[in-house]
Amino acid sequence: MALKLLQLKVYSLEPVALSSHLRDPVCNFRPRRSRVVALALKKNPKRLKYATPRFTKEDGLLYVEVDPSGADSWKLEPVIDILRKGAVGVIPTDTVYAIACDLNSHSAIERLRRIKDISESKPLSILCHSFHDIDTYTMGFPRGDGQGHTNIFRAVKHCLPGPYTFILTASKELPRQCSRYGTKAVKYASRKNVGVRMPDDAICQAILEKLDAPLISTSVKWPKENEWMIDPVIIADTYGPEGLDFVVGGGVRVADPSTVVDMTGGYPKVLRQGKGPKLHWMVSEDNVDAVDHEKGLAVDEV
Repeated sequence: MALKLLQLKVYSLEPVALSSHLRDPVCNFRPRRSRVVALALKKNPKRLKYATPRFTKEDGLLYVEVDPSGADSWKLEPVIDILRKGAVGVIPTDTVYAIACDLNSHSAIERLRRIKDISESKPLSILCHSFHDIDTYTMGFPRGDGQGHTNIFRAVKHCLPGPYTFILTASKELPRQCSRYGTKAVKYASRKNVGVRMPDDAICQAILEKLDAPLISTSVKWPKENEWMIDPVIIADTYGPEGLDFVVGGGVRVADPSTVVDMTGGYPKVLRQGKGPKLHWMVSEDNVDAVDHEKGLAVDEV
């Protein structure tokens, strides 16, 4: 399929148009279908339509290009505004890109699942800005009891922010669609655990700080392949037609997910080795598949 060169469009920083599925609809979104070649990162004409110093909006999709250092984080204000209105979009983390939305927006979480084609029985992770957020939505990290149990909280403080997903016991503050699963037709079944991330990424942390609330997230993968998508422009072109509201581009990433550590047992257990190194206070799990099935946690998330 031949790719045509698209004309570059630049828009000023005015109120952002959203799709009609948000609470404050001001724009009509018309999906368009297209395909791109994953390896054509530099010469792909699709990249040109987003190549502006500020931000662009194509067919209802807001695309914001931010320096990986976060030096121009002022560009994120339109993203923060629409996130508060129930938008679903893609943001960078210190591992791979993530589809994210407001933790307290039930409709946004439902749309996130629909865009990613995730069943309601599959748990989602939360992205936190601080330990205060973690303590609010979970029971926190083990702090030792003076009877031989290690103070894990003190150890974790040295590796967060960082490329780890910690499975913790959820608190009552976590919305039920995050800690429970099922359908509207059946009674929700309790899910006591949740995956928690505090990414060491300037853009992601700027979004979380400005929003002043955690985000629900799931990793961005090719729709029909179990492989991460690492180019934000190709992500926008692939998931934009599915109903995505925005994409924050922070450069092409490396397909290296987080290390998943289960903190709900008697000792920290590594369920998946990823970007974060296994530390001396963590224990490896030999039969990862069995543990994943038992915990019901999708360890391929971010």
